[in-house]
Amino acid sequence: MKKLFSIFAILGLTTFPVWAQTEESNWYTKLQAMDSGQLTLLVILGIVLTVIVLLLILMVYLMSFMSAVLRKESPGIAVDEPSWWDTFKERFVTGKVDEVGGKEEKAKMMSDHSYDGISELDNFMPPWLQWVFIGTIAFAVVYFVHYSVLGNGPTGVEEYEEELRLEAIAAEYRQANMLAGIDENTVVFDGSATAVNAGRTIFETNCAACHASDGGGGVGPNLTDAYWIHGGSISDVFRIIKYGVVEKGMIPWQDQLSPEQIQQVSSFILTLKGTTPAIPKAPQGELFAPAPEEELPVTDSTEVVATIE
Repeated sequence: MKKLFSIFAILGLTTFPVWAQTEESNWYTKLQAMDSGQLTLLVILGIVLTVIVLLLILMVYLMSFMSAVLRKESPGIAVDEPSWWDTFKERFVTGKVDEVGGKEEKAKMMSDHSYDGISELDNFMPPWLQWVFIGTIAFAVVYFVHYSVLGNGPTGVEEYEEELRLEAIAAEYRQANMLAGIDENTVVFDGSATAVNAGRTIFETNCAACHASDGGGGVGPNLTDAYWIHGGSISDVFRIIKYGVVEKGMIPWQDQLSPEQIQQVSSFILTLKGTTPAIPKAPQGELFAPAPEEELPVTDSTEVVATIE
C-alpha cells in the first residue's frame, strides 16, 4: 500500500508543473499547430494514461475491499494492524490524539488557561501544519538567497519594468495593425498636428505638382473651395487618393503610400478648405455639403494651415 501511495505522489509531482505552466506555454496554440499524426499520438497517450489511472483506482478499491473482508473474518487483525489510511492520517495529518481523560491529557492541562470550567490543553501542532510551517521557512530562505544574496532572479521593480516594456511592444504592434487596416470604410479625420504636418509633407512631395503647394489647383482641381468632383468627405478623398482616377490623370497611390500616410494626406487636404490660395482655379464638380457627423472637429490643425498661408 505504501508503494501505491508513492506512485500517486510521483504522478502528482510530475503533472503539477505541466498544469502550472499551461497559461504561460499557450497550449491551445501549440495544439492547433500539430498535424494529424501528432494529434493521433496525443490521443493514444491520453487514452493510455486514462486506463492507467483507472487501473490504479481499481487496485485501491480492490485492496480496500479485501482489507474489509479480512477484518470481518478476522477481527483481531483490525485491532492489531491499523489500516494504511489510519497510519497515514496519524503520521501526516492529525498526529496521535490522546484519549479523553487519559494521563497524557491531564499532564498537558494548563491550569492558568481555565475559563468557565473549560481548561486548555498544551497540544502539539498537527503534523501537516508543522510541515507547512517548515516549508514556508525553507521557501523564504531559498527566495532570499536567490533574489537578494545571489541576485540571480529579477526584483519586483525589474519584473514590473519588463512587463511595461512588453506591453509597450504589444501596444505598438496593435497600433501598427490598426493603422495597416485603415481603408475608405474605416478612415477618420485626424486633425492632430503630427498627422497634419506629415500629410502636408506628403502633399508637397507628391501632390503639389498637379494641385499647387497651397491647394489652389493646376492640372488637378482646386482643393480649397467647397466644390468636389468625386465627393468631399474623408472617405471620398481617401478613396480617390488610394485608387486614383486614371482616365483623368490621377494615379493610384496605394502602392506608394501606406494606409496611414493616405489618411494623413487626406486629413491635410480637408484642412485646406476655406483657405485662400495664390492663384485659385475655378470651382469644378458639385457643391459638397457635409453631413453633421462629417463636420471637421476644431483641432490644432488651424495653426498648421496658418503657417502655409
